[in-house]
Amino acid sequence: MDGCANEEMAAVPGGRVAPADRLTGRGRPVDVAPYLLGTVPVTREWYARVTGERPGDGGAGTGRLPAEGVSWWDAVRFCDVLSRREGLAPAYRVDGDRVEWDASADGYRLPTEAEWEHACRAGTGGQRYGPLDEVAWHRGNSGGRPRPVGGRRPNDWGLYDMLGNVWEWCWDAYDAGAYGAYRVLRGGGWFDEHWNCRAPVRRRGHPTYRGGDVGFRVARSHPAPAHGAA
Repeated sequence: MDGCANEEMAAVPGGRVAPADRLTGRGRPVDVAPYLLGTVPVTREWYARVTGERPGDGGAGTGRLPAEGVSWWDAVRFCDVLSRREGLAPAYRVDGDRVEWDASADGYRLPTEAEWEHACRAGTGGQRYGPLDEVAWHRGNSGGRPRPVGGRRPNDWGLYDMLGNVWEWCWDAYDAGAYGAYRVLRGGGWFDEHWNCRAPVRRRGHPTYRGGDVGFRVARSHPAPAHGAA
């Protein structure tokens, strides 16, 4: 399949996942409730329609490329603007440099780290949900640039580009005690070697960071998970 509707959301079943701890390398089991997740990362075209801004080079024919060069704060704002446009309750309440997640809201949000890894694995126990070149754009096959979303094979839950193409922002702080406001990035990107394009790999980024290989996808609670704040 060469592309799919960017607004399409997949129903992700509940389950249990154990993201690895940064220091110990051991996972702590986390129960994940059912939720909805975008089948592909947010594209430049969709981002521009919602926000009026054009991430990336903004050139012709690039609409199906992932919206890269967006910060965690950009992603949070996108979610709230999109929620209001669709008549949904925004998931985030922003007060200066603080944002609180309203778990009772039905609007769009970023996935938690546990939700992201659970969705990426799609019930499999391995490092990847298929052979690397079949499921991911990475340094070895991307040609040194981001690629249109949905161009590789999806996982068993119909989710594309969970590995490779762009790193994806998650809601969670990376390690607040050691890194303060830094947030979790997952999935690996088009410039990464194969070892970064694995389900358990984590990266951190300041919430204002706009990297050329960093994007995001949206989630919605289905039903709402536990409340969180940052």
